[in-house]
Amino acid sequence: MPDRRSVFFVSDRTGITAESLGNTLLTQFDTQEFKRETVPFIDTIEKAQALTRHIDQVGATDHLKPLVFTSIIKADVRAALQISHALVIDFFETFISELERELGEKATLQLGKAHGMSNEKEYDHRIEAVNFSLNHDDGVKLKDLDEADVILVGVSRSGKTPTCLYLALQYGIKAANYPLTPEDLDSPTLPKILLPFRSKMFGLTIDPARLHYIRSERRPDSKYASMDNCRREVNEAESMFRHHSVPFISTTHKSIEEIASTIMHKAQLNRRF
Repeated sequence: MPDRRSVFFVSDRTGITAESLGNTLLTQFDTQEFKRETVPFIDTIEKAQALTRHIDQVGATDHLKPLVFTSIIKADVRAALQISHALVIDFFETFISELERELGEKATLQLGKAHGMSNEKEYDHRIEAVNFSLNHDDGVKLKDLDEADVILVGVSRSGKTPTCLYLALQYGIKAANYPLTPEDLDSPTLPKILLPFRSKMFGLTIDPARLHYIRSERRPDSKYASMDNCRREVNEAESMFRHHSVPFISTTHKSIEEIASTIMHKAQLNRRF
């Protein structure tokens, strides 16, 4: 196995921006192994200097130059991050000056604007969407479905809950989900509770072998997790979707981000904030 290169995502706030952009770049290097560390709230010169010493020490121990992705706004803190033996990719220094020239305006350089609570109304809407998804998880609460933007339907463990929460957090979408039980699958018709909301339904399916693996982690050697049962449930769920023209996608090889983005596009949903 090749040596793993240390990677640091450094920010004066949460680190989400540096982590997201940095990881996106690193996905293009399939043969490399990385040790990732996110270092948030580097917002003083003293903290930057201490981190500089730490990263230089890691580089000396690893005998490989660390990669450092930064999204630090304050110029004096950025300047204090003088790492001798690392490749430093500074997202703000790279892009801000070019944007300032094009827009003819100086950047405000205010901390926390990307992931802060800058708009209380939008933030409240997002929290409301999250609470809606939690209250309507796994068919627990079946009233108020007319308020849902989308209702995800699929067999147990096909990825409905995390997708609903991601849709709520990232897009402000009120997403409910309904698990198809063996009783539901005995009939090709839609569950009675969902009939009035067919236009809001979106199906999730999954490869039976993957479903067997996931369910076996939860309930090993059970009928629920058996390969034959997984295959039967998936086939019947997909037949139901096709019979009622319910759009559906497979979650087998997709991340939550990809699943949510695909649903937004195919269901023609609009971001709520």
